[in-house]
Amino acid sequence: MIRRLIVVTALLLLAFGGLFLWKQTRESLAASATATATPAPMPVATAVVEADPEPVRLLSVGSLEAVRQVTLAPEIAGRVVRIAFTPGASVREGDPLVQLFDAPERADLVSLQAKAKFAQSQLGRSESLVPTGAQTRVTLDQRKSEFEQASADIQRIQALIAQKAVRAPFAGELGLRRINVGQYLNAGDPIATLTDLSEIHVNFALPQQTLSKLRLGQTVEVKTDVFPDKIFTARVTAIEPQIGNDTRNVTLQATLANPDRLLRPGMYVQTELVLSSEPQLPTVPDTAVLTSAAGPSVVLVRDIQGNVGTAEHRQVQTGRQVGERITIVEGLAAGDVVITSGQLRIMPGAKVLMRNQKTVRATSRGGSLQ
Repeated sequence: MIRRLIVVTALLLLAFGGLFLWKQTRESLAASATATATPAPMPVATAVVEADPEPVRLLSVGSLEAVRQVTLAPEIAGRVVRIAFTPGASVREGDPLVQLFDAPERADLVSLQAKAKFAQSQLGRSESLVPTGAQTRVTLDQRKSEFEQASADIQRIQALIAQKAVRAPFAGELGLRRINVGQYLNAGDPIATLTDLSEIHVNFALPQQTLSKLRLGQTVEVKTDVFPDKIFTARVTAIEPQIGNDTRNVTLQATLANPDRLLRPGMYVQTELVLSSEPQLPTVPDTAVLTSAAGPSVVLVRDIQGNVGTAEHRQVQTGRQVGERITIVEGLAAGDVVITSGQLRIMPGAKVLMRNQKTVRATSRGGSLQ
């Protein structure tokens, strides 16, 4: 009995010892494998910086104004007898739009024309009689004066009749009608607006420190949320000689062709004044720049072999923001590869796998004003 108990105890000890030894061996092998295994490179998005010149752009917000726009109004008072236009229609220069009552003036014109015709015949008779001595020189001069006075009266009444007809001073598009037939209008009462949409003025302002860089003829790119996919090109045609007392800004006016009549006066627009290129500086996407108490930094990819490289954290000095890019004044050069996403998970010296690679071009010093 005692011998059996001893055998069972020995077998149990042997089993437990073997199990313990197996477990220790397994843990040792796992630790060894963990220590010797190389972690897989972490996938990241990257961009390559290239030195390619790009002009400086001064950003601003402006508004559109018609080059030619008037509120049509009669020059003299009168009653409306005919309206010859449709609201919103296009008209040509000289087209009749509104006729005021002019019957009395036309009657006066007929009377004056008759007087002028009689004065002309009297003048002709005197011119034939003076050489024969049948009439004096004084009579001839009097006949000339009467004829010239009658002719002047005709011109005066014709001008008055012309004022009773409101015509388009230039080609354009009419606005809403503000009058009705039979309505009595005083001089200056509004009839409708007339706008020439073939050319548009772009009015915008820039800080006074940019004044030395502004020139007539510079290109202005105009964007509006009405047509987000379109860029309209204008040219600077006027620079206000005075700086605004309140804003300390300089006001500029650019002119752009509007053949398709897409832009309308009163629109708000975003403007980008294109300046000449200056010394170049690299830029990176704004997502590539990390901000901390130590200052801005980027994560570069060094020692690149194929699509795999080593991460390196580097402090940089940033400049102006150019759209969605940030100018790097110091710390980067053309050809550097920067990580644009996922860099917060990257430790210095870690291996990274470049999934996609974009080109980030260098821009001119100064960038865009925002």
